Amino acid sequence: MDLKQIEYFVRVAELGSFTRASITLDVAQSALSRHVRLLETELRQNLLIRNGRGVSPTEAGKILLEHGRGILHQIDRLREELARERGGLVGKVALGLPPSLSKVLTVPLMRAFRTAMPDAVISIGEGLSLSMQEDLVNGRLDVALLYDAAPSPDIELSPIISQALYLVQSRRQAHTVGPVPLRELAKVPLILPSRPNVIHMHLEMELANLGLRPLIAVEVDAISAILDLIAEGAGNGVLPTSAIHAFGRAESYNLRPIVNPRLLTRLSAAVSAHRPATQVQRNLLKLVEEKVRELINPAE
Repeated sequence: MDLKQIEYFVRVAELGSFTRASITLDVAQSALSRHVRLLETELRQNLLIRNGRGVSPTEAGKILLEHGRGILHQIDRLREELARERGGLVGKVALGLPPSLSKVLTVPLMRAFRTAMPDAVISIGEGLSLSMQEDLVNGRLDVALLYDAAPSPDIELSPIISQALYLVQSRRQAHTVGPVPLRELAKVPLILPSRPNVIHMHLEMELANLGLRPLIAVEVDAISAILDLIAEGAGNGVLPTSAIHAFGRAESYNLRPIVNPRLLTRLSAAVSAHRPATQVQRNLLKLVEEKVRELINPAE
């Protein structure tokens, strides 16, 4: 075995696909397949079950996956410690942000990261909470900010802040200001992201507790498109204030706090429970928590 074979196997097993691993690693799929076959030949065991939908690890593959992750983590730690000897931290780290926070946090985080760890590399991407949770598990992300993440043995959560949700209306068509009781949301046409978006599901659950259902006019997954439709008077939205401020044009909307009960969405930083964090990842986690508390208004 060599480190390249272990790295290739771990990434294929985590992503469940030679094709996806080829794209992520920027390595030809034929080369990946060859290295995994050589590994299976050397160990004299099948490591992956191949099917039409991709691959999954055999029992032997699960053992190698667990140990392989540990080996690769130790190599990362070795590189970091050697880098500290010459005065810096090196390594790569991938961060996932919700679209509602990406525009607010990306530039300040990038600046803070470069100042704190000029020799390290960061990549920042956007995603919905459920998809980013999957990316943490399969290794495509190292750190992610998740809304209302359910406890899971696969991820470790560090709660940061709670944000209140508001009924967002076009200012031109809004006839009422001030708080709105939750039950009133069952009477107004809503523009929501499609399920399983956490805000959509949270609203459905809270209305169900009152024996009500949301009146959904349109389902749109892009926040910018939701805000455009609200501004045109096509319906109302349910969003935190960070989403409105992130995309500008706050003067175009009427924001009404939802009460009886209040709707809160909880933001947490998450990492994989299966891969111990490197020093670069731990430092990034601290920066993320600092910038969120500095730039995002929590629920009062």
